[in-house]
Amino acid sequence: MSETSVSAEDFEFIRKQVRTFIRSTVVPRENEIMTTDRIPDDLRTASAEMGLFGYAIPEEWGGLGLDLTQDVELAMEFGYTTLSLRSMFGTNNGIAGQVLVGFGTDEQKQRWLERIASGEVVASFALTEPGAGSNPAGLRTRARRDGGDWVIDGRKQYITNAPIADLFVVFARTAEPQPGNPGIAVFLVPADTAGVEVAPKDAKMGQEGAWTADVAFDGVRVPADALVGGEEAAGYRAAMTSLARGRVHIAALAVGTAQRALDESVSHAAHTTQGSDRIGDFQLVQAMLADMATGVLAGRAMVRETARAYVSGEDRRIAPSAVKLFCTEMVGKVADLAVQVHGGAGYMREIPVERIYRDVRLLRLYEGTSEIQRLIVGGGLVRAELGKS
Repeated sequence: MSETSVSAEDFEFIRKQVRTFIRSTVVPRENEIMTTDRIPDDLRTASAEMGLFGYAIPEEWGGLGLDLTQDVELAMEFGYTTLSLRSMFGTNNGIAGQVLVGFGTDEQKQRWLERIASGEVVASFALTEPGAGSNPAGLRTRARRDGGDWVIDGRKQYITNAPIADLFVVFARTAEPQPGNPGIAVFLVPADTAGVEVAPKDAKMGQEGAWTADVAFDGVRVPADALVGGEEAAGYRAAMTSLARGRVHIAALAVGTAQRALDESVSHAAHTTQGSDRIGDFQLVQAMLADMATGVLAGRAMVRETARAYVSGEDRRIAPSAVKLFCTEMVGKVADLAVQVHGGAGYMREIPVERIYRDVRLLRLYEGTSEIQRLIVGGGLVRAELGKS
């Protein structure tokens, strides 16, 4: 059953608005974003006015209330330009916002969700640590009870939007893992809480304008009502559910970026000559374009089917990992071919496919590496078979 109240007709209007904004307003400013390593304030304001900070937040909390089948359609539009734009509001709609939507208490939702949906509050998902990335079971950040409060100590790494965050959704260990209980809880920690220290933003290979940083929690004291869901056991479920949904979104982003790389390559091949010949007439160039187009078509179909199965409840674990694996690997191959089609020009800064080549490398790493996705898919299939007997 769909979780959205947005009709197909209304959604198509939203999608067209987003497409026009991305292609007419953002695409012409990609080099500005890359050079300055920031999203211009007017683009941030325009994104907020369009409702993009809360498109996946339920309408009752001020969002647009889109379900995952609609989310992926927008993600494919966002992927057509610099991925840093989507990163600006991605955590609000995705892994941070969805933790509150799915697991927050009524009071927590009341306090935070409307401000997250409007863009007044930027939420940041603080899970990854130096010793715990794709597998949350390795968490070392600790939260201990002290009277009626919780005290959090630890360090997080590569945290998206940390330098501009107003709220950290922090995963911390509250107990040693036991069978059926990983001992992980989730806390809502305002960025201005004493003991929260955000390091300088990271210098990254790509995705200029999307800021990440380390975050330290040194004796950070939060009240009991900062515990998401009001119970410790909600933490690990929140992490796994939010990551699975986010993996489908990332796959859709990859498809959008692969489409952009293909479009740039087709245009280059059709209008660039080698001597008196168009390079698009060369059969080996056509073969590269064909491989790119095949990957894009397969990825788009897989994303849509996976989103449908997620919304229906049919598959919320294996398919999200499979689609994230396929599409992020696919876009890496497409970006590589795009540079090849462009020849020496493809290696030049300020040529779109050069930026794309660097930007998409991260997609195979965050929200679970390709290796972790393979383990989830393979292990899940074996356990499902054993469960039949």
